[in-house]
Amino acid sequence: MAKMLKITLVKSTIGSKPQHRKNIEALGLKKLHQTVEKPDNPQMRGMIAKVDHLVKVEEI
Repeated sequence: MAKMLKITLVKSTIGSKPQHRKNIEALGLKKLHQTVEKPDNPQMRGMIAKVDHLVKVEEI
């Protein structure tokens, strides 16, 4: 398993459920095509799974 995940917001949160918007914000994403690096753990994987239609994930 990779140590870090590179998460990029590829779709707008306009029209998304409020829970999904809060999840994106909790991941540290604010703008389209913004990328953040987060540790690879079950909590991050769960957050990503909820908004997998809005983000692109790469293992580093």
